[in-house]
Order: sequence, then structure tokens, then C-alpha cells
Amino acid sequence: MSGIGTAAAVRGEQDADGTTQKPRGTLKRLWARREWLLVVLGGLALAAALTWPTLRDPRHTVPGDIGDPALFAWQIAWGGHALLHNPLHFWDSNTFYPEPHSLAFTDTVLGYTPLGMVGSGMEAALLRYNIVYVLLHALAFVGAYALTRQLGAHPLGAAVAGVAWAFAPWRLAHAGHLNVISTGGIALSLAMLARGHGWSLRRGHRPERHSTWWVLGGWLVAAWQITLGLAIGLVFAYFMIALCLVVAAFYGWSWWRRGRPPFGRRLVVANLIGGVVFAVATAYMGLAFQRVVDLNPQADRALSWTEMYSPAWRGLFIAPEGSWLWGDRHATVREQLFWAPEMALLPGVVLIAFAAAGIFISVFRVRHRILLTLGLALAVLLTLGATLPWHGDPGYLTLSKHLPGWAALRTSGRIMIWTTLVLAVLAAGAISSLAIRARAVAPWGPGGVARAKFVALRLALTIPLALVVVEGVNRTEHPEMLRYPAAMGAAHEPILVLPSGGSLEMPIMLWSTNGFPRIPNGIVTFTPTSQERIRTSSASFPDPASISSLRAEGIKSVVVLPEWLSGTAWEGVPNRPVDGLGITREDINGAILYRLD
Repeated sequence: MSGIGTAAAVRGEQDADGTTQKPRGTLKRLWARREWLLVVLGGLALAAALTWPTLRDPRHTVPGDIGDPALFAWQIAWGGHALLHNPLHFWDSNTFYPEPHSLAFTDTVLGYTPLGMVGSGMEAALLRYNIVYVLLHALAFVGAYALTRQLGAHPLGAAVAGVAWAFAPWRLAHAGHLNVISTGGIALSLAMLARGHGWSLRRGHRPERHSTWWVLGGWLVAAWQITLGLAIGLVFAYFMIALCLVVAAFYGWSWWRRGRPPFGRRLVVANLIGGVVFAVATAYMGLAFQRVVDLNPQADRALSWTEMYSPAWRGLFIAPEGSWLWGDRHATVREQLFWAPEMALLPGVVLIAFAAAGIFISVFRVRHRILLTLGLALAVLLTLGATLPWHGDPGYLTLSKHLPGWAALRTSGRIMIWTTLVLAVLAAGAISSLAIRARAVAPWGPGGVARAKFVALRLALTIPLALVVVEGVNRTEHPEMLRYPAAMGAAHEPILVLPSGGSLEMPIMLWSTNGFPRIPNGIVTFTPTSQERIRTSSASFPDPASISSLRAEGIKSVVVLPEWLSGTAWEGVPNRPVDGLGITREDINGAILYRLD
């Protein structure tokens, strides 16, 4: 990463007037030579601290709840298992038996699946998930830092932007949504592409800094980001299309105006190759999910989903329950939200304040600040979805009607990713301006008074960084995952686990990482036809009709969890006799195993 700013740091920071000051002091020389190493190490330390206690017991607990984390831990584990043992049937997972292409029944973090090749079993899946959870926060910090540094921010401004984006309060509501908070590749790819094109908000276009390798690297990171799910990846794909159109227009205008193209042939070729890789990755993910809709028409989401989950404007200023600083303070207003996990969208009070200041005071050029402000307004309008006076049309619903795939993005509040990123860039510009002015007001000089003034002012400048760190402190629950029932290990596959349905299905999916037996269990936003059929026929289990039906479906074992049966259709199963039914029953550590074969 040394190309994004290290060379400038070695030469010295530039003032607003273009003059250069050489680094002074041991610490500053260390920073100039090792900036990106320190940033990465700092990002890892921040991620470990601000996600704590995720790493305290990573083999048994998960952040948030035991639902979605179990699902994503299973996804990563299955991906690694499939790559090692049956890559040609990668999408045909062991869950939702006998449905094909079941890995794509919900948003899939495909980009993490190579990690699933290391280790095996449920504990390894949980450990892997928790490590990924911490690392994705570190990557988000480094990505936003790299982007704002490349755009021209001072290291302090970039650090504030990185913390504010990676640990924004609204993200705490998505502690279990690995596909939503995996955003580091967005900012990092944009930083690399900007570096490769020699462009920043502060210094404009510098052709001497063109680099085909940075461009190719940026596109590859962008392609990897797409494989972390289309819940946020689809918006990113459309943003990249829009960005390409803008760059193409600039290319044509510059060639016409100056008589020569702004980019050389090598850079154009690098963009074409990288763009093709990105397009292939996007198409691969899109076609995988489109096949699910073709096989299961009930999986297609109507626009009523967007209307239901669109947040009101006040949600932009309400923090989720998991925020240590604001959670309790916003409890009353949060209760007024229809679905707080998708509607409590506070990006950070400190971030909003400095972003507002960044519109008027910044190291970035005025025209760029105007464009950023317009982009911020657009992002906010899209975030509000169908709650706008014109009901989101024109707006978010218009895009849902006309852009392929957009209708599947039922939660407009997730556009907050882009709202927060623009706020972070504006805030970085304001803080950078303050840092540069402070250096002019109180430079390092001889004498105790001058040095004391220098130190005091630098310490004061760290207050914004300290404040965004405090706003990122979490109080997220870290419950212990449900223990694996030994009866599943003794059963012959395919195995039906009862009760079926509800949030218990996600821990059941995670349990299946112990050997990956085929199970009809699983939960997504729709119910596959075969799963509905198996659930219906098993309601009277064990009786001749249900046993015959389950055998016809290929089920060889049924595992019943008595402690979870209350209030379900299977509540009376443990008390039903099995005499004369041609099956066996065995009690194993509190669970009941029925063998149908």
C-alpha cells in the first residue's frame, strides 16, 4: 500500500499553499517510513478492541444472536468443504435437501469460502466466523483510511474517517449480518483505482502517478467484494458502472479539449481487463441467484417489502440498541420504529458534525465539496426508500422497477453504507484542514513554550478521533451457541431435525458442519416446496402415513429435540408410541433419534 501516500509522507506533508515541511522528530520519521504498516496494525488493534468480547471465547460464542451468525458460519464452512470435496456441486449444499442450488437461497458470502478449507467441524466454523468478523472491521478501517488519504486527507483526518466508517453506530444493528458489514473492499478498491489513475480531491489529476498495477489491483478487490453478497454488492456494481461512465466522459472530453487522451493505452487496457473480471464476478453471482428465482418463483420479492422496511427520516439520528454511548439514550424513540434493526441508522453524531463542517472548511476543492454534498443528498434520499413524500418514485422504488435485480434489495436503509462513506470523506477534509492550519499556527520550534503549544494543539486535534472511537464502542450480546446434539452424530443421513421452522433452523444448519449430512432443514425468506411438504407430512410423526411419506422423500433418520417442541406442531411427538411402525427409537443425551431405515 506504500504507493498511496507513503512517498509524499517521506518527502513531507504539503501545506495548502503547496510548500513542503520535512518530517521532524523520531516519531514523525517513523510514521513517514512505516505509515501503512502502522495503519494495518492499528486497524487490527482497533478491530479487536471495538468488537470485544468477540475474541474472548471465539469457539463457542457469536456476536449479536445465535441466528444469522450460525447461518454465515455454516456458509463459509460449506464453501470450503465443497471446494475440497465436490467443487462441481458447490451450490448444491447439504441443507434444504433435496433442493438443488440451495446455497444461493439467501445472500452468500462466497468470497470468504476459501477460509472454510482450514479446519473442520462446528467449533472450527465458529472460530473462523469470529476471526472473519474482527478482520472485516479492520479491513473497513484500512479501506476508508486508504481512500481518504488518496483523496488528499491528512493522516488524522483519514484515521477519523476510517474509524467512523468501520465502527459507525448503525452497523451494530447488523452484528449478525456478515454480508452487510463486509464493506472494506468497497473503500479499498476505490482507493486503489484512484491511486492508479493518479487522482485525488485535493490535487486533482496527476498523470505522472498513473499505475496499471494499482488499477488492476483495484478491480480485483472490487470483484472480490462482489462475491461477499449482492445485498450491498449490487449497489456497488451499479456505482462502478456509473463511475465508469463518468470516467469515459472525462476521457472523451479531455481528448477533445486537449488533443490527447488523459490516460495512456496501458491504463485503458488495465481498466478493460479489470472491468471484465469485475463484470464476470457480478454476472456469476447474479446468475446464481436468478436460477433460484427460476426454480422457486416464490423467492421473488415484491416491492411491498421495500415499502415495509423503508426507514423514516428520524431513523438517521437514532442509534441501535448495541451502541454503548447512545443505545439506552435512544431507547424510547427507537421503540417507535417499525423494525429497529433496519431503521436505527445513526452514522455518528461526531461524524455528522464534522461532515457538515467539511462542506464549508476543507482541504478539498470547492467544486468537489459541492459534488460530495450532492452525492450525500442523493444517498440520504435513497436510504429513506418509500418514506419520501413521493413514495420513493422517483427515487428508490423507481430503481427497483427499472434496474435489474434492484427489487431484491428490500431494505433501502442499507444505502447507509454510502451515506456514511460520503460523510467520512467530508469529515476527513474538515479535520485535515484543521490539522494543516494548526501546523501553521503552532509549528515545532525552539523553546519550551513553543513546544508546549505544539504538543497541546496536537493533542487537541486528537479529540475528534477519540470521540468517534467512543461512539463505536459496542455492548453487543455474545450468546453461547447451542450445543451440538449427539443424536445427529449417531444418525444416518438424510436427517430431519424437529422442530422444523423458525430461528432454530440456523443453529441446525451450523450443527451440520460436523460431517455435512444432508438435512431438509434450513431457513431463508421463502419456503421451498419440498421443505413445506416434509414439514407438513412430519407433523403427525411417528405414524404410518408420516413414516411412509418421509421414506419416500429419502429421509433415513429423524432427530427430535424435546426442549424446543413446546407450542409447535410436533409438541406431542415424544409421547407417541413406535410399536409396529418398523422404526426404532433411542434417547441420546436429551434428544430422541428415530431410525427409519
